[in-house]
Amino acid sequence: MRTLAWQHNWQTIIQTLRVIKDADQEQRLIETLSRPQRATVLGFVNAHAMNLVAKDNAYYQALSAADVLLRDGSGMSILFRRMGREPGLNMNGTDLIPKLLSAYKGRRVALWGTQEPFLGNAAKHCETALAVNLVSAHHGFADVETYLTLARQHQPELIVLGMGMPRQEVVAARLAASGVPCLIVCGGAILDFLGGKVNRAPQWMRGLGCEWVFRLVSEPKRLFSRYVVGNPMFILRTLACTAPTGG
Repeated sequence: MRTLAWQHNWQTIIQTLRVIKDADQEQRLIETLSRPQRATVLGFVNAHAMNLVAKDNAYYQALSAADVLLRDGSGMSILFRRMGREPGLNMNGTDLIPKLLSAYKGRRVALWGTQEPFLGNAAKHCETALAVNLVSAHHGFADVETYLTLARQHQPELIVLGMGMPRQEVVAARLAASGVPCLIVCGGAILDFLGGKVNRAPQWMRGLGCEWVFRLVSEPKRLFSRYVVGNPMFILRTLACTAPTGG
């Protein structure tokens, strides 16, 4: 079977993903990410990201340039198991990023993404509950040069981008190329969660790997394409990507 371009891109991303097996490995990762020696990009790969990889080469290039990519969501677990690999822990950003923010307690942090009032709410939460030194908060709809300028001005040690895919990965790649020594996190909807715009699913739904259902019900118009159209497409691509080759 001829390997298509999107299948090659999928295989590249899958091979790049770092599988975290247990809580000890997660803690070691957090400790490493809290001491970046250079510009370091952390990204999360879920089913939506893989659908984008299949059709958007610029996004694929930006995502594959990240220094650390983590498996996010039940869809990626299905893909890993279809490939005969253990998926490890579900390293979604909604759970991990607050832990990273806590590891940066008292240090210089920038939040770039979403819009008011949710950005302000997220900033207040990070300053009060997580005790970071917030040096910059900016909405997520500016041109890339704006964020490059903010990075040079404020020299944050941690930048959390809450701009959504594929924009945040492109911004992250540009920030990393600018050479500012910090951790740059592609956080998706994390600022909306921290800012109170979006609620988490009940724990039992998270445990079953179906938080996406809760999010779809909460935001049907915005997430219809991602989940109702995107999830079946991801499964079809998973089957195509993992089909045995004929002899």
